[in-house]
Amino acid sequence: MDAPPVDPELLAFATEIVRRAGEFTLTHFRSAELHIERKDDGSPVTVADQGAERLLRADIAARFPDDAILGEEHGEDGGTSGRRWVIDPIDGTEAFTHGVGLYSNLLYLEDEHGPAVGVINVPALGEIVYAGRGLGCFLNGLACSVSDTPAMRGSLLTTSSFEHWDPAMLGRLHGSGMRMKTWGDGFGYMLVASGRAEAMVDPAVKEWDIAPCRVIIPEAGGRFTALDGTEDLSRGDAIATNGRLHDEITALLGA
Repeated sequence: MDAPPVDPELLAFATEIVRRAGEFTLTHFRSAELHIERKDDGSPVTVADQGAERLLRADIAARFPDDAILGEEHGEDGGTSGRRWVIDPIDGTEAFTHGVGLYSNLLYLEDEHGPAVGVINVPALGEIVYAGRGLGCFLNGLACSVSDTPAMRGSLLTTSSFEHWDPAMLGRLHGSGMRMKTWGDGFGYMLVASGRAEAMVDPAVKEWDIAPCRVIIPEAGGRFTALDGTEDLSRGDAIATNGRLHDEITALLGA
């Protein structure tokens, strides 16, 4: 039995609070006073990351106090409702700290039926893509969908960086005829969902980096899996495509 559509009010709520969190991050974007710290894994974090997550947590807790929340910066709070929110307050902190406007704010909700709501907000560009289970996918209020490109040659694949790519895998892709860019992180998934890129590949990700895509990409008509084409996203890698090229690209990456 198919899962029922999510309540549209939940999608509207999620979209609104992510917009507000994005506006907060813009107050720190390209600020000369921005202080950058390093986590234990060497990744950057700022007061904008931490503050945006606190804002989102407060909004969720005020409206849905029994819901669980997982966030990149402040860990996990348990809940009793059967729903869980996943927050990445700034996805692409490297971009944020270098003054590049491709960073995003991510929010995801899962309920007793599975993936329910996903939001990717790119505040510096004024673009937000959001989707609810059974409701479709939208970019700035207008319905959007993946591209219908049928062939790999000439199609566009984007990624967060080439740092984690296996050289052999990259070499196979280089010979495929696909164009390759590094418009990555949440923005790359937004490009796939809105038909501006055919594939987004992440060889190394955390749950909060990709959680909204579990709703956004399918609702936009695409496919979202691990790099081996399975649904096992606990592997720590992911690929989103327009669907038509999915099997061909995953076969190439895993050859």
